[in-house]
Amino acid sequence: MQMDSLPEKLEDELVVITRLCMDDFEKLFAVASDPLIWEQHPEKNRFRREVFQAFFDGAIASKTSFLVLARSTGEVIGCTRFYDYQPALSSVAIGYTFLSRTYWGGKYNLSKKKLLLSYAFKFVDNVIFHVGVTNLRSQKAVENLGAIKVNEVNMHHSGIDVLHVEYNLSKQQWLNKYPEC
Repeated sequence: MQMDSLPEKLEDELVVITRLCMDDFEKLFAVASDPLIWEQHPEKNRFRREVFQAFFDGAIASKTSFLVLARSTGEVIGCTRFYDYQPALSSVAIGYTFLSRTYWGGKYNLSKKKLLLSYAFKFVDNVIFHVGVTNLRSQKAVENLGAIKVNEVNMHHSGIDVLHVEYNLSKQQWLNKYPEC
């Protein structure tokens, strides 16, 4: 997996995932400005423009972030990114993900994850997810993919370390659950 040569677009019948660019800030902030999105997240104030700006700047700097759109309408519904690529461990992490509440609860998140995981598993054998210990909604979503809790780790958020649950999803676990991918 070449992190500097990620695809410009991944798509299926529900979502279109495109590379994030500077011009996407206002459209994405319109989604992120909903305080309820961040209710269980370690950084609960990310709905504030100045806090979200730091998140967005980090996403742009990563060069591995994607904007998520609803295919039927073209509406921006969230974002996600690859990070922590470890060639020696044959792993990459997927995270920094959020979706508009309108699209919570199943098929859009699964569609997005299927696209990202199918792409990642062309290059690595394991995908890692880090989820804040208080974010039970996201933990359940990751577990529904077949990922297994393997560790608890501190992740850096706005100058402080925050405890996260670390999950691993192997290529074999993924293919056992979703053989069509």
